[in-house]
Amino acid sequence: MSQFFQGVTAGSLPPSVATTYVTNDNSPAVPAANILNVLGSDTTANDDDGIRTDGSSGNNTLTVQLTNRIKVTTTTSDGAGQSQTVTVFTPLVSSGITFIVSVTGYDSSNNEMSGGELVGVARRSAGGVTVVVGTNDTFDESDAALAASDWDVITDGTLIQIQFTGVAARTINWSATFVYNQSQ
Repeated sequence: MSQFFQGVTAGSLPPSVATTYVTNDNSPAVPAANILNVLGSDTTANDDDGIRTDGSSGNNTLTVQLTNRIKVTTTTSDGAGQSQTVTVFTPLVSSGITFIVSVTGYDSSNNEMSGGELVGVARRSAGGVTVVVGTNDTFDESDAALAASDWDVITDGTLIQIQFTGVAARTINWSATFVYNQSQ
């Protein structure tokens, strides 16, 4: 058996290993036993770049986050017109928001679905009232039995919400991804 050995005086030294990683939020991330966990996630945080890093305040986890987005889920079951409302986020005071919502509703018992996209705008005045402006534009498709299902972006006066409406005799599992751009 042969071995190869190169002394440190015969060439350049081995590369240095980083001991801290500066991040956009909760900096730094610090490896533990030379291990740095790198994860991905979504966040509702408003960031013009659409991406940021979170260092978990000195722990050994660095999270790469897609910003300005949130995923919500809910279920409507066995009721014509039954609706579920899910809070998405609270916009900044005195801001305007444009958004795109991708929606999927799936009835696994009958292997049927409904889905599409909704595009809209909203604003929040200094008085704290959130108003969905005008009519949201939608593209939607569904199997015939779920044609009466629906979704919309609404407000309760301070929060942006998504309201999902079901169909009689169907259990629909809803999933929506809300992506926005906010300006003050």
